Amino acid sequence: MPLEIERKFLVDGDAWRSGVRRRELYRQGYVAGSELCSVRVRAGGERAWLGLKGRVSGATRLEYEYEIPLAEANEILERMCARGHIEKWRHWVPHEGHEWEVDEFLGENAGLVVAEIELDSEAERFERPAWLGSEVTEDSRYLNTSLARHPWRAWHATGSVAK
Repeated sequence: MPLEIERKFLVDGDAWRSGVRRRELYRQGYVAGSELCSVRVRAGGERAWLGLKGRVSGATRLEYEYEIPLAEANEILERMCARGHIEKWRHWVPHEGHEWEVDEFLGENAGLVVAEIELDSEAERFERPAWLGSEVTEDSRYLNTSLARHPWRAWHATGSVAK
């Protein structure tokens, strides 16, 4: 069973930018989604993937991901993703033996910057970079499926942002 253990944090400031190893522009949309699982299509560079994610508990999720032809992904994104799209720059930033994925959102989520770290267990320890802000792993508003339906700028403007 393919499991992903991932913790998610808001990012404070721009200090993380000096450590970026590489970056890629992603566009993704959701074919289906519920409290149990989501079905995502993601395109980045010359590659694309179909992904299925399901919640297990805490920061642990089931994750299945399959590479698909880019042309098919673009067609699915344009014709089958009615719940909205996400566009973001993903930056890979190494820090103290881990690689952080820092997502800098665009469009209706512009201004939101989130860092994720994948771990081998929920109890695994890691060094927090100085630019790491509040943890939002358990806040479903920061799930990409939620951001596609209810963009950050809309709820951020109402003051309902995690502190």
